[in-house]
Amino acid sequence: MIELRTEPVGDLRAYAAIPSSFEARSVLNVREQGSGFDLTELALAAPFRKNYDHLEDPLAWPRTFDTRRWVLLSALLASERVGGVIVAMDTPEIDLLEDRTDLAVLWDLRVAPAHRRRSVATTLLGAAQAWARGAGCTELKVETQNTNPVACRFYEHSGFVLSEVRPGAYRDLPDDVQLIWRKRLDGLQNPPPHGKAAQAGAGQSRRSCWSRRE
Repeated sequence: MIELRTEPVGDLRAYAAIPSSFEARSVLNVREQGSGFDLTELALAAPFRKNYDHLEDPLAWPRTFDTRRWVLLSALLASERVGGVIVAMDTPEIDLLEDRTDLAVLWDLRVAPAHRRRSVATTLLGAAQAWARGAGCTELKVETQNTNPVACRFYEHSGFVLSEVRPGAYRDLPDDVQLIWRKRLDGLQNPPPHGKAAQAGAGQSRRSCWSRRE
């Protein structure tokens, strides 16, 4: 049985020992369509490996940001650390938080490779949602990229909706497209999307239409 433990964000050495990497065998082509988005999964001729910790050192987060309103929830199985999630809120220097005090951002979620696809991520996400709700947040937000279809599918299946698509968001990763997902925590309808889809779908539920192309 998975044990959840709340730990200080100030010391992330044990947390960062879990790799935040994956092998991509497909990417998403995302287009606005009506009141939602069309997501086409394109198979790659050759897979590639992506390691988020090579792009950003998690040990630097406590030095870079005011993490007093953040939480680290760790997952342990028979005393072995198998995953963790960090949730951020009420941090003015974080643009993703939109200067709101009722919005939480799922800053980072990682699971040890040997324990992936064993409900660890689902357990951590549920704990993150419960913590954010208990902290007074009405919405949870998460950032992914089109190069990580597995994560995108996970969040959509967990009730998140795609609200923003931002090509060119990463200077050092020009081919990556930033995808913003949101989930209401207060039972209300998810907010309308930004951009053309927002205008077309105001007051309506958004949907993402998935397809796969080899």
